Amino acid sequence: MSRFISPPLDQFDKLRQPLTEGERIVFDLFNAYLPIEWEIYLQPHLNGLRPDFVLLHPQVGIAVFEVKDWNLQAMKYSVVERTLKSPVLIGEKDEKQFSLQSQNPIEKIYRYKQELHELYCPRIDGKAGFAAITAGVIFPFATDESIKQLFAKSLNYRGMDKYPSYNPLTGANSVQSGNINAVFPEGFRKYSKFMNDDLAKDLRNWLIEPDFSATQRQPLELDQTQISFVKSRTKSGYRRIKGAAGSGKSLILAARAAELLGEGKRVLVVTFNITLLHYLMDISVRCPQSAGKTRKDITWLNFHFWCKRVCQENDFEEEYKNLWTNNKDVNEVLSLELPNLVSSILDDSSNITEKYDAVLVDEGQDFMPSWWSLLRKVCKKDGEMLLVADATQDIYDKANAWTDEVMSGAGFRGEWAELKISYRLPLVALEYARKFAEWFLPKETINLPVSEQSELNMFPCTLKWVHTQDNLVAQICREELFLLATDAEPDLVSIPDITLLVDTNKRGVTVISELGSKGVNSCHTFSDDARESRRKKMGFYMGDSRIKATTLHSFKGWESRAIVIFIGQSVDKKSLALIYTGLTRLKRHLDGSYLTIVSCSNELIPYGKTWPEYVERMA
Repeated sequence: MSRFISPPLDQFDKLRQPLTEGERIVFDLFNAYLPIEWEIYLQPHLNGLRPDFVLLHPQVGIAVFEVKDWNLQAMKYSVVERTLKSPVLIGEKDEKQFSLQSQNPIEKIYRYKQELHELYCPRIDGKAGFAAITAGVIFPFATDESIKQLFAKSLNYRGMDKYPSYNPLTGANSVQSGNINAVFPEGFRKYSKFMNDDLAKDLRNWLIEPDFSATQRQPLELDQTQISFVKSRTKSGYRRIKGAAGSGKSLILAARAAELLGEGKRVLVVTFNITLLHYLMDISVRCPQSAGKTRKDITWLNFHFWCKRVCQENDFEEEYKNLWTNNKDVNEVLSLELPNLVSSILDDSSNITEKYDAVLVDEGQDFMPSWWSLLRKVCKKDGEMLLVADATQDIYDKANAWTDEVMSGAGFRGEWAELKISYRLPLVALEYARKFAEWFLPKETINLPVSEQSELNMFPCTLKWVHTQDNLVAQICREELFLLATDAEPDLVSIPDITLLVDTNKRGVTVISELGSKGVNSCHTFSDDARESRRKKMGFYMGDSRIKATTLHSFKGWESRAIVIFIGQSVDKKSLALIYTGLTRLKRHLDGSYLTIVSCSNELIPYGKTWPEYVERMA
């Protein structure tokens, strides 16, 4: 039997946040001396919190540890009592004092212990269940005596000094001598009546490393066709690639951007959706050609922000602002007035706008031909232009604007390069996505995904359709999100891998509020204020340690192995394309993928009833 460690030991040197010297010393101590049944989780995601270590034993208990590599001789530290508040940690250097309370490790482990008890282990036995949770602090480079003296007031204020075996505070003396009994007094207990397998399962889903984090350490895997597009350019420099969902269009674009950067080229990557930029950046850093510089040396912008930047840099900020006044029709501004303004700026030789060796556009079916024409103007002579698209995901009803005549005038020659095989979707999910497209989408635009012949259904997939009524949606979405964590088989679906997709911002707010009422935080893009929503989209990324939630529009191009999608009552051409896009966001995984639809649409009931599991919840 070997110890369970997450992330695995052989991945330690590849962690995006490497272990400190002290953390490595503490890990070696735990790994060498603790009974093999203790599971070790490094820097786990806990609803926005990131403790250094969490230890778990299904029959004994839970332990959370903060490790501090502090040199107490580097400055003067003290803890000062306050009236009706916790004692504050103070630092003093060069005769200047400053608060270090945000770094106070006693306050951190106190908060960890409270949340472990109240949120992550909801089935634990009342206040007595605290006996199953150890919360400790370790200072590998400071003496035991000095740290106990320093933090005595903090421990006393939180009542943690009454139970030192459950709140150990140790330093270099204990660590260097291998005194595991001092560092973790409960580590050799054989049994606790407050701990069991169910409680361990509750917690593991929060602790296990998210699939996204593990994926980020792996180099991109591309087939020969994809590699040929990444490593080459056409004679004209113009290339257009179409492909079904999951066929690797975004991978090619991000890898090509990294390839060009490695050649010393200036690269602009443009999308329509703001949120897609983070996904593309995360792909590009996995390319060896990038040398870790893709985030800062490639320009990543959504189209409208690029337009705004062009206006601001050339002193046309007021003209840009005036486009959006007097309740103008947004579509008219986007399709005509904004392109005209930016075009006039770019055509004026007295204005200065940066030009690029390559301009790469993802999700091209979201773009209008006039937008593409603008981007051509900032591509250097003999530069490179790449457009990738999937007309099946035409959620903004723009694909029809790209006629053959327009394509010819946009610089393209010959046929589209095409990707046929979907590497994202599990086989079962792919079949149901194809069925949806065949039932509901225009025949002339659909580009259906094809599975690998070698897949042989080796990626397990659980599909569930829940039909309900509008007043129950928030409750049922919350319940289904929780079920993905508690009922998934096998039982390790990381909470940060779970994603909620909804049709509208308003609906998202209601579900997020429902989650929040149960103490579950989320990384989401919802706000009643458009500017705040845009800001949230810029901060939306899969590496966040919370449940993800956004609109179907904003998740286009992304992927996740565990998804709940809400579908509203009425469906039309655009919403059907949007639903298809949502169905194709599921990512295959050897340990299983999970897709749950919560729908209020009566029109979709016949299709929903074809799913492996169909449930009606009307009360």
